[in-house]
Amino acid sequence: MALLHAEYFSEALHGWSVTVDVILPEEELPAFGYRTLWLLHGKSDDETVWQRMTSIERYAAAHHIAVVMPAVQISCYSDMSHGFPYYTFVSDELPRVMREMFPLSARREDNYIAGLSMGGEGAMKIGLSKPENYAAIGCLSAGAFNHPWSETFNEQENNVAFLCHDGKTLSGLPEDCFENAKKILAQGKPIPRIYHAIGSNDFLLESAKETRDFFESLEGNPFGYVYEENPGAHTWEFWDTHITHYLDFIDGNWKKDHNL
Repeated sequence: MALLHAEYFSEALHGWSVTVDVILPEEELPAFGYRTLWLLHGKSDDETVWQRMTSIERYAAAHHIAVVMPAVQISCYSDMSHGFPYYTFVSDELPRVMREMFPLSARREDNYIAGLSMGGEGAMKIGLSKPENYAAIGCLSAGAFNHPWSETFNEQENNVAFLCHDGKTLSGLPEDCFENAKKILAQGKPIPRIYHAIGSNDFLLESAKETRDFFESLEGNPFGYVYEENPGAHTWEFWDTHITHYLDFIDGNWKKDHNL
């Protein structure tokens, strides 16, 4: 596998220099380009963290898949109320620019999105608001939204939510994951499969359970939704294990009883 460090000036972020790490297979290029996992970091992290804290390069090699890891600061992958439009950057600009730089497939069936914590919330948001772009969503240690929604987030009590969402009405936003899921079904849009995992001692467990209850309430499980609640907490040990479960899931090899 090849590891590449890319920097470019983002039009979506008003000329801000962005950093993206990319893992590319060193093997014969498929006709449509490499399958791609868009892998998102958590609140305290950056584009390097998946490489530093897990064996993602080995896992990607075993699955013959490229991995794109952007840095988005503490943005909640949102078009921020007080900051930059990171949702637009990740969901629209980044795929286009990366495909101009690297031989990545643009086919929906070859593209998957996943993340942990803030990145798990971001993967749900982007995958359900752009279902035509992703075959599968992976949400680790998160829910569809990690904070109770409020249009008047207090800067002192929750400065991250204030910066990202202050003054926004949930309805109609990419953040309105449950409504976006319903729209996918009602409007006959492509339906991404969803893998969702969280540790039984994770502080975001209640948010994850709310998300689980919603998807499990949909008749016939149209999203192919899989939920794993296993021993563990909000830790890299958990994420290193469960990103392999997600890779198995997208390749159709997921097993209910993994050796944890």
